[in-house]
Amino acid sequence: MLMQLLYPLFAIIGGFFVLLWGADRFVMGGAASARCLGVSPMIIGLTIIGFGTSAPEILVSIIAALDGSPNLAIGNALGSNITNIALVLGVTAIVTPLLVKSQILKREYPVMFMVMLLTLTLMWDLQLSFSDGVILIIGLIIILSWMVKIGINENKQANQQSHDPLEDEFESEIPHMSLGRSLFWLAAGFALLLLSSKVLVWGAVEVAQLFGVSDLVIGLTIVALGTSLPELAATVVSALKGEHDLAIGNVIGSNIFNLLAVVGIPALITPIQLDDVVLQRDFLTMITISVTLFIMAYGFKNDGRINRFEGFLLLSAYIGYLSWLYVSISA
Repeated sequence: MLMQLLYPLFAIIGGFFVLLWGADRFVMGGAASARCLGVSPMIIGLTIIGFGTSAPEILVSIIAALDGSPNLAIGNALGSNITNIALVLGVTAIVTPLLVKSQILKREYPVMFMVMLLTLTLMWDLQLSFSDGVILIIGLIIILSWMVKIGINENKQANQQSHDPLEDEFESEIPHMSLGRSLFWLAAGFALLLLSSKVLVWGAVEVAQLFGVSDLVIGLTIVALGTSLPELAATVVSALKGEHDLAIGNVIGSNIFNLLAVVGIPALITPIQLDDVVLQRDFLTMITISVTLFIMAYGFKNDGRINRFEGFLLLSAYIGYLSWLYVSISA
């Protein structure tokens, strides 16, 4: 048993390390390439960086679907969203309380809830078909177009008092390098993402089979935690640098892309049959903590804020969810 477990564990650990480094190179190369081509920092931040932080989940979901484990992809999407809010923002708020001023993020909260409602509607019959995948990908295209439009409008207002603080935070995060070097890292990062995703999915499926747990649970826990590490690192670093809007924006953007792309793409590859526990436990948890985040951070009259106590509440919710999963498996 131990020897059978050794290679899959090495695959998971090694896959995560390469996945994280590859994702960082991919986002860095994409953002720098766009800067070289004259794209504004706001558009780069809202689209390339936002979409890029979900690149690990997207590649893992594609590989999982192609390898015949689409429920691992679904678990990865829902588990990553739960992890992003409850663990990532919980830990970040404990390290340093978060103050949110950006009006753009206030517009993204309702969008996140609309995307959750759309995904829930498509999942209600406990299956995801090719047409469901098409609907989600169309939604992704609409959201990306909307974000580009926001970026263009903010760029026009750059010298006015209505200038959004989020643009300055994006500006400081985008690297300066030549177009040739940028394209190299973009291509190298994508290749590393593809390779590490394949290795990671193989290891995760092997572990699931050895312990007799479902691909869904592995996706909700091990894979979701691993693919959320870029968000955790980026969010904590942004918060410590005082870029609180960017810290929350990373999570909201990633959660939107996870539902549209990470759930939508596998459905395009193969029909997915869902267990009712996905809605009763996992989707319910995701909605609950998303509403909690909205209440904490929206700022109905003033700026939004997540203090350390609220950070502890979010982290406790994550621990409680893992405990619920453990009880469900053991029952």
